[in-house]
Amino acid sequence: MPDYKWPAMSKRKVMGQPFRRLDGVEKASGRAKYSSDLNKPGMLHAVLVTCPHAHAKVRSIDTGEAERHAGVAGVRVIAPAGTEIQWAGWEVAMVAASTELAARDAARKVKVEYDVLPHVVNEEDLKQASGRAKAAGEKIEGDPDQALKDADVVSEGYYGIPTLQHSCLESHGSVVAWTPDNKVEFNPSTQAVTSIRADVARSLNVPAANIHVHQDHIGGGFGSKFQPDRWGVESAQISKAAGGKPVKIFLERPSEQVIAGCRPSGFERVKLGAKKDGTITVWESTSWASGGFTGGGSPPIPYVYTKIPNSRQNHSAVSTNNAPIRAWRAPNHQQASYLTCAPMEDLAAKLQMDPLELFIKNAGLTARAETYVRQLKKAAELAEWKKLWHPRGDSGKGALKRGLGIGVNTWGGAGHDSTCRCNIHADGTVEVELGSQDLGTGTRTIIMQTACESLGLKMGEVKVKIGDTNYPPSGTSGGSTTVGGVSSSTRKATLNALEKLFAEVAPALGAPADQLEAADGKIQVKGNPAKSLTWKAACQKLGVKSISETGQNVPREAAKEGLNTGGVGGVQIADVTVDVETGVVRMNRLVAVQDCGNIINPRTAESQVMGACIMSICGALMEERIMDNITGRMMNADLEFYKLAGIKDIGEILVHLEIDEGNYARGVIGLGEPPAIGGIAAISNAVANAVGVRVPVVPMTPMHVLNALSGRKG
Repeated sequence: MPDYKWPAMSKRKVMGQPFRRLDGVEKASGRAKYSSDLNKPGMLHAVLVTCPHAHAKVRSIDTGEAERHAGVAGVRVIAPAGTEIQWAGWEVAMVAASTELAARDAARKVKVEYDVLPHVVNEEDLKQASGRAKAAGEKIEGDPDQALKDADVVSEGYYGIPTLQHSCLESHGSVVAWTPDNKVEFNPSTQAVTSIRADVARSLNVPAANIHVHQDHIGGGFGSKFQPDRWGVESAQISKAAGGKPVKIFLERPSEQVIAGCRPSGFERVKLGAKKDGTITVWESTSWASGGFTGGGSPPIPYVYTKIPNSRQNHSAVSTNNAPIRAWRAPNHQQASYLTCAPMEDLAAKLQMDPLELFIKNAGLTARAETYVRQLKKAAELAEWKKLWHPRGDSGKGALKRGLGIGVNTWGGAGHDSTCRCNIHADGTVEVELGSQDLGTGTRTIIMQTACESLGLKMGEVKVKIGDTNYPPSGTSGGSTTVGGVSSSTRKATLNALEKLFAEVAPALGAPADQLEAADGKIQVKGNPAKSLTWKAACQKLGVKSISETGQNVPREAAKEGLNTGGVGGVQIADVTVDVETGVVRMNRLVAVQDCGNIINPRTAESQVMGACIMSICGALMEERIMDNITGRMMNADLEFYKLAGIKDIGEILVHLEIDEGNYARGVIGLGEPPAIGGIAAISNAVANAVGVRVPVVPMTPMHVLNALSGRKG
């Protein structure tokens, strides 16, 4: 059996190099085809009819006029009479027609009568959500009552993060064709090429073998695109009724913003106690969250600093009449980081202590004290902490106030279950095949680098084939598990195939197969390039045969193999300038120091961190779902008033990845989630440092900043 271990860091030739993404030019030039770009012959276009009420019961539904509309090929009732609707935007019916315009016109002719019922759509004020909060039960460690009495300083505060929307630029949807022979061709926008097949099969009561899934590219998911959804299933039913014609549905922006995914909110009232020297001794919090009708997540607070000896926690999940939550790049961790780091920074201010010192002093309360101390010091160096930090509010004269703030993160990131197939052909062609997906993060490129490194080939000399259920199964892209999974399975498959090639080539080189190696485009006797065959000449020894071998990453075995592991930490420091006359917050710089394992491509890894930082900037300064209490509807279900950051909003992003022998030895660790966690906390803390008061609830829009400065709650 081959030795699957990663090559020594110093001996890598392809891995570890900052190659540009394989699909970069294709995407930048507009040639990349997403599922939403598909237009198949005879295709029908489908649109949804949705409920305008946050809580209602369908009294009656009449689709007759819509069915008679010119061009209409099918109408499906999703919510028949008697259905209780629990949020505005709920799918009531679907109409499919020969053109999108005809489908929209017909959808307006579907007549639905409702009995409107009482609703609750905002959870920040728990009194308004009376009866909707479900307590998780009190959790106590140590003696928090006595610890609060004994504390030299107790800081109390209120903090909150509202519900945010995923806002994928390619909306949720698919193109589906259910043919008369009971085969289903499914082209979704998905983070789960392999597993969505089984979901479709169950929903349609069709054998999984009859479902073929294919996707080339996805235009954003962030955790919200795993299932086929009601619209995917209903469009398949319309296709079946229409004789197998393809049916395309991609949500229009209002529906995308309202029902296709949101991140749960998080609010808390907390007391944090410490000794005079800054040693934290007690945590007491009452927290609540909502992610819609199904309730909310439970942020793991206190976060990272989990070993506080005395604590009391009470958490409630609040059910509101909003569409339910979906995972979003580190579920519940952004909330937890903010709900922990903001109270810690406020405690430091009350102690009149440098918060950097407070975070470092209490590093023993974390699971990886040495890591966080190192990262805090490095982040401070890159952020010019000694030069720029000042006591809270001591920003000098003038309207422009500058401040710095800290946020921390942690995550798992071990690889998912993945199988790769490597094919070596007699003409020298090499293919690696996986039923994985590339979310735009560079997964194709990572697979290519791993395969080329393992086979001794140059970048680009292997064909990477992903995004199809005809290839071996690979896990969903969630939890920062993709790179660990696909790199490990690719490493195994390519070395398994290479071992078979060695056996074919050994007689020609006059050496045992176990004394051969692949290097620099040749198969050679180990350490003897003079006794070698070129890659192509070696493959010609196969004659009419091809080699096809698989390799699998099995999560429960991965840690002992060492190809991938989990567990990282990171620190972010934000540098902002606040105009106290207008309330405008401007990003100067966001520094991200991130623990990582074996970084296969530092360019794509750095890009991951930058993208995560941009998401944090959006959440800290502009993203906010605004619900109207009277109508129960989202007031900014668009990308005009639901703000996302532009290039002028983000300032400088400075990334420091801890690439070294120690981290390399830990194997591949996912990097998608952790750098998206600490930024909101860091930015909020920087604003507090700049203006002297806490803006308790993000986003820190001008209105919220000015309200905090004037002592108003907003």
